[in-house]
Amino acid sequence: MKDHEALTAAELRQMIRQGEITLGGNKRLKIYGTLACASGKRMHRKNRVFFMSLPEALSQGYRPCGHCFRKEYKIWKLRLQRTTR
Repeated sequence: MKDHEALTAAELRQMIRQGEITLGGNKRLKIYGTLACASGKRMHRKNRVFFMSLPEALSQGYRPCGHCFRKEYKIWKLRLQRTTR
């Protein structure tokens, strides 16, 4: 996991081009999504983190975004409802 604040714009672009960063996340809300997601683009830089892979995001305890990962979000939501009953 990489903090956005720790990266320069050039470093970030290079890491994306090289495939080292594939997902973005909100460290305060613990949500991950695609780099192109409109919701993710609106978040504050201080809250933004980047992941190399989906397993990395999941291992850090992040949940899928309801906009760009709708199917995964619905599955996550159903599991959450089942465990809270």
